Amino acid sequence: MAQYAFDVSVRTQFLPEQSDPERTNFVFTYSITIRNTGTVAAQLISRHWVITDANNHKQEVRGLGVVGHQPLLQPGEQFEYTSGTALQTPQGSMVGEYFCVAEDGHQFEVKIPEFVLTLPHSLH
Repeated sequence: MAQYAFDVSVRTQFLPEQSDPERTNFVFTYSITIRNTGTVAAQLISRHWVITDANNHKQEVRGLGVVGHQPLLQPGEQFEYTSGTALQTPQGSMVGEYFCVAEDGHQFEVKIPEFVLTLPHSLH
């Protein structure tokens, strides 16, 4: 029985050298590792993000692939990339999903669990 599954892990980082708090501009990077934990090779086709700042201002991002790639992952393979976003507040969060197609034609979505973007030492 074919299994279709990608595991997603995220690391975030605040970039003080690219941020300007006086102009309410806070820049973060997020590094994502996507691992095919299923039994069938599958390709990441597109992404959908909902980015929310501390004022509950939401920004939706949709697009093909990730950082210019549509990786095809064999079972057990992984793909890592780093991207970034800017918020108007020192904290925010991101949540989303990847749309994928397995080599047998099966289509599936991979939920990306919500993760927090925050300045170092600002959560108590």
